[in-house]
Amino acid sequence: TLMLMASDGLTCCYAVPQDMSGKEIIFPVESNTAYVKITPDMNKIFFAVTVCVRFFTDYQTKDLTIFKLATPSHANGFVIFRGDGGNYWVYIGDQGIYFWGLPDKMNEWNSVCGTWDASTGLTQLWVNGKPSARKALQAGGSISGTLSIILGQDQDAYAGGFDVNDSFYGHETDVHMWDRVLSPCEIQSYMKGEVLSPGNVVNWNALKDTRSFQTMLTFVYDRSCVYYAWE
Repeated sequence: TLMLMASDGLTCCYAVPQDMSGKEIIFPVESNTAYVKITPDMNKIFFAVTVCVRFFTDYQTKDLTIFKLATPSHANGFVIFRGDGGNYWVYIGDQGIYFWGLPDKMNEWNSVCGTWDASTGLTQLWVNGKPSARKALQAGGSISGTLSIILGQDQDAYAGGFDVNDSFYGHETDVHMWDRVLSPCEIQSYMKGEVLSPGNVVNWNALKDTRSFQTMLTFVYDRSCVYYAWE
């Protein structure tokens, strides 16, 4: 396991994309300072999005910020939260919608994908192979402006405003973002840990990121030995 720390004792950054395949980021403490800031591979106006993340935690009652994208005009540009007992919600452009009855596994790798299509507003979550109902959110909208993508913290303000009560506590890996809605077959492939074309906005296999000193980088076990939760 490698603790990442720069000479200032606070942050460590990589100008050259790093291949994070088979690695995970650990947020080992609850805080308002532990985070990973991701530099996207493109900035444009987005009319469709898919975000996929795997997370591992033993915290069931705490609200966890799984993925947080903010723009200068919207702190909640695209957000995936996990609440208590399979209660998830998604925010787009500061408007949110709930998804109920989805899997909620402790001490197992949970695979989550969120999709949004501006043409219809249809938004959907997949968790451990199980799709949610599709619900309308921000039809005709867009995600625009310079993206601030943070793992580990909820940005109550653009690139800041962290609150320990909204922080992520656990492990995350295989973070990808696309500028399109993935097909159900593609999402199922991700859920099973199979080979999938990486994200063209965020690519875990070529990640440009900055990490605070309270995060840790470690290797996931051999994929053949990793158990992904599956419904």
